[in-house]
Amino acid sequence: MKIRSDILRIYQSLHTWTGIGAGMLLFIGFFGGALTMFKQPLERWASAPVAPQAVVSHAPHHVDQAVRAVLSSYPAAREEMAVHLAHQEHTPAPVTWSAGEGGRELHLDATRWHAGINAQGALAVREETPSLLAELIDMLHRTGGIPGTVDGEYAGIYLMGVAGAMYFLALVSGVVLLLPTLVKDFFALRKGKNRKRFWLDAHNVVGIASLPFHLVISLTVVVFAFHDQFYGGLEQVVYGERPAFGGAGRPAVERNVADVLPASELAARVRREATGFEVKELLYMGLESPRPIVRAAVASPAYVVQGAQTGFVMIDPYSGAIVDTSMLPTKSDVWSSIVAPFFALHFGSYGGNTVRWVYFVAGLGGAFLFYSGNLLWIEKRRKNQLRQQPLPPQPRKTIVIAAATVGVCLGSVAGVAWTLVAARWLHAAQADINAGYLAVYYSVFLACVAWAFARGAARAASELLALCAAGALAVPLTSVVALLWPQTGLWAHGSAAAVGVDATALLFAVLLAWAARLSARRMRGGPLDSVWSAAVPAVEEVAAAPAGPARQVAAPEVQS
Repeated sequence: MKIRSDILRIYQSLHTWTGIGAGMLLFIGFFGGALTMFKQPLERWASAPVAPQAVVSHAPHHVDQAVRAVLSSYPAAREEMAVHLAHQEHTPAPVTWSAGEGGRELHLDATRWHAGINAQGALAVREETPSLLAELIDMLHRTGGIPGTVDGEYAGIYLMGVAGAMYFLALVSGVVLLLPTLVKDFFALRKGKNRKRFWLDAHNVVGIASLPFHLVISLTVVVFAFHDQFYGGLEQVVYGERPAFGGAGRPAVERNVADVLPASELAARVRREATGFEVKELLYMGLESPRPIVRAAVASPAYVVQGAQTGFVMIDPYSGAIVDTSMLPTKSDVWSSIVAPFFALHFGSYGGNTVRWVYFVAGLGGAFLFYSGNLLWIEKRRKNQLRQQPLPPQPRKTIVIAAATVGVCLGSVAGVAWTLVAARWLHAAQADINAGYLAVYYSVFLACVAWAFARGAARAASELLALCAAGALAVPLTSVVALLWPQTGLWAHGSAAAVGVDATALLFAVLLAWAARLSARRMRGGPLDSVWSAAVPAVEEVAAAPAGPARQVAAPEVQS
């Protein structure tokens, strides 16, 4: 297929600048998004084991008894309370509620209570400070780690929405650029002296092979970032005077929490409505408000759903009447049927663990796309050394972009790795774990960025990769220390999920250490006119050097 050269130049410019403009932010988003596919195992790895005296019964009649006791004795639970109908490792008690926690923002002062009926038939309640490690990683995924809020929403979410739109343009323009040589170059990975050719081939293979995944993610990122604006428009255009979500239109009636139907009966009514689905959880909301509601989370591997893992049925907690089924796949309206696949495709909420691992790998592949795209931009704009000529100074912009790419991308990886390690050590030290997570992540991240600019991209790349490898290795080593020396206050879960976190971290440690070794070898023995050579100064040295074309960079001794 032939495309005019002037059109290709336009698309190349579009692809380059949209990629550079959004690349580093999207690297953090994709890396964090890959990890969120296993939020529950990460949360379980970082959470202390449940005290023996807090172990409670999950039998249906005991769950009903616990719900009644909690609602009568704890007013905060009437605002929002979750009832877990299936016992899982990350839900040690059937009833949980929180204070200082809500929405999708991080609340560092959140307190959570777990309740159930113990072996003596009495209500057992345990208060804890919940570990927000998984929520922190999800926040990084949604915001790119940019702090601050705008109108009650993270500013980073809006920036990620803009980045998602740029990302879509970069994808489309990249496909257009590759079309003339798609058949010949698709699976070509040409190694040799031309490293730029190898990185371009790898970039193209990953991009084209995962193109449908990336198109869906780019579009849904925009929808999630600006969902309030979209829903506001839909209420006017699609729903008119009718409320967008069915429960809001019910008449306001004052209720008494003593009249709430048993959880087992509510679950049974939901099962009759959602045939073929398993009822996972009942979320009680606003029981003393004019419009109380219970949101039942239902799951089935046979359907794509609108939540991260479940669909939803809305039910009245007092009458048991089904209020809304628009988010139940088998009974949704036309609009919800169109929207639900987008949510499912973004969250990977179908196909079980197989799809989660596919999305995990695809998310890491997306991070590689942005990292390699920046490398290609840098290599294309470097000044090549002519034969028998002195080493040319590299353009300041390439030195800055190289340092920023290394610092931001590897800084986010190192920050997450060391924050995961800190999760157990902070708990063992009885420190404020959630504030500690933020302090550790941003301290490591900002230190890595500063280090990359101070040392230069070439030196910092191998050093920061080594730091990432050390952080990943420290994850399983922490579990080993907990097994050998439990007096430290550490712990090691024996579940498959927790062991899987250790095993995956160990694999990452090996890969990152290998990458650090290759990077160090490239710095010492690679082309001297490359930004990734030790011959290129750091950003601070370039800024301090006198201006003028006469300035030259001396070539250091090259070690084999």
